Amino acid sequence: MAEPFLVPHIEAIEQSGTYGKFVVEPLERGFATTLGNALRRVLLSSIPGAAVTAIKVEKVLHEFSTIPGVKEDTTELILNIKELAVRAPGGGRPNEVITLTVDARGPGVVTGADVRCPNDVEVVNPEVYLATISEEGATLRMELYVQRGRGYIAPEKVALPDALAKTIGVIPIGAMFSPVRKVNYIVESTRVGFKTDLERLTLEVWTNGTIYPVHALQESARILRDFMDMFVRMDASSSLPLPPETTLLPANVPDVRVEELDFSVRTYNCLKRAGISSVRDLVHRTQHELMSIRNFGKRSLYEVREKLAQLGLTLRGENLEQVLEELAATAGAHKEEEEEGKE
Repeated sequence: MAEPFLVPHIEAIEQSGTYGKFVVEPLERGFATTLGNALRRVLLSSIPGAAVTAIKVEKVLHEFSTIPGVKEDTTELILNIKELAVRAPGGGRPNEVITLTVDARGPGVVTGADVRCPNDVEVVNPEVYLATISEEGATLRMELYVQRGRGYIAPEKVALPDALAKTIGVIPIGAMFSPVRKVNYIVESTRVGFKTDLERLTLEVWTNGTIYPVHALQESARILRDFMDMFVRMDASSSLPLPPETTLLPANVPDVRVEELDFSVRTYNCLKRAGISSVRDLVHRTQHELMSIRNFGKRSLYEVREKLAQLGLTLRGENLEQVLEELAATAGAHKEEEEEGKE
């Protein structure tokens, strides 16, 4: 029988608002890379977040305009605004827009601290530089429109409410919603007692501060689990089109050699000649495939199906309950033949 997998544990080595280091061990060989790569890809691409997707600046009609009394032009201002890290609540309506405002008077420097937010919204990097008002009495008044999403969205793909999208002076900007800035994983060898072919996975996660690294890691695991669940729940009624003779290999197929099943000499020799050496090989075969083996007859087929049924298994494409009924009927027929032979 195959040994059960070792149960790994996870430990947070270092944590802050923007950085987390996590170690998972012990893992069977190959699983550290499998888990590390999958989690890294999901962390970088699929964690939802909030970002500024459009702006409206007073006295500015398009992104190539200059701003009176401000050192930066609109294009430079947009690049600086993209550096804002905004924490906003989720669960709102699709394409819901949250409006932030800036009303600054010069001369002076405008930063994230000058952005006014609703009560449930926060700029977590108030030190970020936005612009410099260079003239006395000049102003920088603008509205920043924040939406939630995942991944990157190009300016032409930004979906604003119709009333806002048609407003003169509203400029859509490309936005990166992902709060995860960087992910790194390291695979190292480790051991448990005398078992030395094990692995340790070290994961490092950097965020923009709108989500804790541990929460981002948990969310990525939930996303992966939700996708994997469809494979776990897949059965004969699944909408996935399977060939008629295809069945899923049960997860509990024991690693048993055919020598251990006490087959008759004829059946055993036929199976070995066909390259079938274990139960795992058998459950991949159909009745037709077995019957095509030289000298493999109905008696041998009955024997194979009976041994598999005792393990709660069947040949490929068969139903266990139906097999048990057929075996019982065949056994009854054999018994009647034997009694008639005695008479």
